[in-house]
Amino acid sequence: MLEITLCSLLTILPDYLIRRFLQGRKITFFSVWYELRWGITGCLILTVLLITTIFYFHPSTTSATSVFRTIPVLPESVGRVSEIFVNVRDEVKEGQPIFKLDSTEQQAALELARRRIAEVDAQIVMARAEIAVAAGQVQLAENSRKQIADELDTKQQLFDRNSGTVSPRELERLQTALTGAEGQLASALATQNASEIRVSTLLPAEKASAEANLKQAEVELAKMTVYAGVSGNLAQFILQVGDVVNPMMRPAGILIPGGGGPRRLQAGFNQIEAGVLKPGMAAEATCVAKPLEIIPLVVVGVQDYIASGQLRAGEQLVDVAAIARPGTLLVTLEPLFAGGLDGMTPGSNCIVNAYTSFHEELKNEDLGTFKRFGLHAVDAVALVHAMILRVQALFIPVKTLVLGSH
Repeated sequence: MLEITLCSLLTILPDYLIRRFLQGRKITFFSVWYELRWGITGCLILTVLLITTIFYFHPSTTSATSVFRTIPVLPESVGRVSEIFVNVRDEVKEGQPIFKLDSTEQQAALELARRRIAEVDAQIVMARAEIAVAAGQVQLAENSRKQIADELDTKQQLFDRNSGTVSPRELERLQTALTGAEGQLASALATQNASEIRVSTLLPAEKASAEANLKQAEVELAKMTVYAGVSGNLAQFILQVGDVVNPMMRPAGILIPGGGGPRRLQAGFNQIEAGVLKPGMAAEATCVAKPLEIIPLVVVGVQDYIASGQLRAGEQLVDVAAIARPGTLLVTLEPLFAGGLDGMTPGSNCIVNAYTSFHEELKNEDLGTFKRFGLHAVDAVALVHAMILRVQALFIPVKTLVLGSH
């Protein structure tokens, strides 16, 4: 209506004044179209051009929301709930336990890991005792070898003196016994060395592995208790003892992080406005949660891709024509002044206008007259869109409370 009224002042009104007072024609209700056909046609054409210019250079959308983050309350594994530490709508702090799953299996694994460490410690004590036994066997074998070697040396000297008291057979027997004693000594040394290696290398490695298994068992047991990763409020937390929670299909509830309310608005604009929307543009919004209030905003980010065009590889080729619903251009807006969104209920729907400004271009002295006039006109018609937004802000309570369905 504002556009038609404005355009009629430039077309229909001059046409009427000329025909009625200069030409002296009598204009009745039935002759309006014939007498004012040029003015009415010009008004309609100018209105269409004006609306197109306004909505292109000063885009508007009703798809704007104060988006907030939600975190599903999930365990890291499937389990049955054994204990619940909070109520349905409690406010939780970071690190606070929320609920616990049945941990019988994990406690058994933890006890098994502890027993394994105790077993390795016992093996270390036993291996050290074996080292002492092996050391005694080495000493015994060394004494036996030394005794046989001394006896062989004595009888060899007697045999070298041509004494008839020692026969060659006796020397061979002693030589064989000496060889056997040296073998027993080598075996005892090898046994002692193996025991020492077992104590110094093998058993410590087994103990380290057992301690790692213990830590893993402790981690698995700790996973049975679900803690709050951030501070916030629980929502849809209807968990009961005995329920089975599955991280893939059934979360226990939702955690809404606290943070003092929304800091940004996310708005979806039409794709045709991608060439106009730029970071730094001024914008305004009116929201259902804050009726009768205009919130000054600034565009801080324009997503350089549209969600409806995303493609996930599958078994079949995707026909682009199957994407029937055109996507919107996601734009992020922040309040122009600090605290502009304070008191805004997260998730509230808003109406957003963005305004194109050619203020910097108009500073160029080399700009042509017609172009300068056109840029001034584009900046000026932003006032129409701003007026429309304020009318919408006034009409929101009426539309919601009176005309809306209850």
